[in-house]
Amino acid sequence: RWQKVLYERQPFPDNYVDQRFLEELRKNIHARQYQYWAVVFESGAVAQQLCSVCVFVVTWWYMDAGMLSPQELFGAGLVSSLLGYILFHVIDAGDGRQKSGRTWWADLKSTVVFIAFTYGFSPVLKTLTESISTDTIYAMSAFMLLGHLIFFDYGANAAIVSSTLSLNMAIFASVCLASRLPRSLHAFVTVTFAMQIFALWPMLQKKLKAQTPRCYVAVTVLFALAALAGLVSISSVGAVLFALLLLCISCLCPYCLIRLQLFKDNIHGPWDEAEIKEDLSRFLM
Repeated sequence: RWQKVLYERQPFPDNYVDQRFLEELRKNIHARQYQYWAVVFESGAVAQQLCSVCVFVVTWWYMDAGMLSPQELFGAGLVSSLLGYILFHVIDAGDGRQKSGRTWWADLKSTVVFIAFTYGFSPVLKTLTESISTDTIYAMSAFMLLGHLIFFDYGANAAIVSSTLSLNMAIFASVCLASRLPRSLHAFVTVTFAMQIFALWPMLQKKLKAQTPRCYVAVTVLFALAALAGLVSISSVGAVLFALLLLCISCLCPYCLIRLQLFKDNIHGPWDEAEIKEDLSRFLM
């Protein structure tokens, strides 16, 4: 009788196996079962980040066309940041502040320092890329915003995720676009708005998603409608294409993911690498 051992000489070829070999075959033992609406809910992070990029580009276009003054944008951003800050801490109930040890005064000082430094360096930001052609600036900005979307932390544990790189690419894109605005004040407000929508807004999104899922869904839908409303005033074709993109990400892609799970065929059996499950720490002493 054939035995699955290597230390004995047997009258069988080296590659011989009997019928018992496939009795230990197992398929898809670690496969995850997804629910459609759960996947749709998780896709909201991607949709919101796409809308954030859309809102930022539309706002920049309004300022470049003279339809939005920097004073109005700065005032609206300041009020919305204050409301978001209060909402964040109301939802958090002070847990995050106790763990981090930060105070309200520390947050205020950090805000004042950032605004002061950004305002002081706004003339430099305005003239930083004057020697570069406008087409190159637009191409660099598009590439940086695409990189921001690729490396953004959507909640997946993957090697490609880098929150720092994602934020830096978004800020670099905002600096490039701000250099094509008329005045230094425009550049200051653009960079400040970029920090609000690419750094502070995702933090509030994650808190809403963790604490109040229904509110998170409502905010996602309203934010998408606001992005589409701003885009339709610039290009109706672009608004239609962007709406189709959001529908594809939120509805079609989750359906495709669940359908593809039916074709998954991962096999496990005696040919797998051996796993030592016994505690061997006594041999290491």
